[in-house]
Amino acid sequence: MPDEYRLLSYRDKSGSVQAGMLSGDLVYPVAALLAGIPEASSVIGLLKSWDKVQPRLQAATASTGGGQPLNDVQLRAPILYPGALYCAGANYWDHLEEMAEIAKKVTGKAPSLQKAADPYFFMKNTAGAIIGPDAPARLPSFSKQVDWEAELGVVIGRQCRHVREADAFGVVAGYLIVNDLSARDLMKREGSPFGMDWVGQKCFEDAAPMGPWLTPASCVKDANNLSIKLWVNGVLKQNSNTSKLVHGIAEQIAYLSKHFTLFPGDVIATGTPAGVGMPRGEFLKVGDEVKIEIEGCGTLSNRMAADIG
Repeated sequence: MPDEYRLLSYRDKSGSVQAGMLSGDLVYPVAALLAGIPEASSVIGLLKSWDKVQPRLQAATASTGGGQPLNDVQLRAPILYPGALYCAGANYWDHLEEMAEIAKKVTGKAPSLQKAADPYFFMKNTAGAIIGPDAPARLPSFSKQVDWEAELGVVIGRQCRHVREADAFGVVAGYLIVNDLSARDLMKREGSPFGMDWVGQKCFEDAAPMGPWLTPASCVKDANNLSIKLWVNGVLKQNSNTSKLVHGIAEQIAYLSKHFTLFPGDVIATGTPAGVGMPRGEFLKVGDEVKIEIEGCGTLSNRMAADIG
């Protein structure tokens, strides 16, 4: 098996969800490849032993058989479930510019277009929000303005605290795609002295499609220079590059780890570029298909559905 591989979660023939290694177009059960690793049946278990697991995965061979064609397996979100999903806000220069006027209307003042000393974060719930590739994303009944946001997700592979920027990439296990769905009509909580409502606009069922797999850091040449694109019903809406990040990946890891411990499996959604729907008054509706491609990380597609639960 070549060094190029991906990690994913999939439902096997028995209905159980397990960790898989994608090599070429075949998926292999990781537990069969990594004898002696007690938590090899799940991706988050692998991440907890990443320093031991990574070299064995790179050296693994599929000569014993057991691989299934990728098209024959049902993928789930790669990590079920991260302990935390941190999201960087207003972290692309082009997105900052397109949202400046809207931010002024919501908060009453125009945001600075200068680089701040530190990145700005909010959080999303995980088990209730994260869904995998091709899963229907339910639009919340309480919002009429759900927007799309293509983001590069950084997956932590080593428990860490007080990480220096120079050392930050050493704690990264890999990368995946995140769609930070956002209820724009709930950005501001009327009657509240605090203004922005981060839970209302960001946390709802299926609000964080993620996938299709985890691309190991060793398979990504430069995470700060990856193309990122998003289509709605086949129409290109976002077309940018991670080189336009305001605060780079290392800065984000250093900032977060200054405040608290980061754990294996934690995901950092690093921000979205220009091309979201709100500045144009375009929002998602039932039946719309959102497709995201990030260089080296695959394609994440989800169709919007009604929330009837």
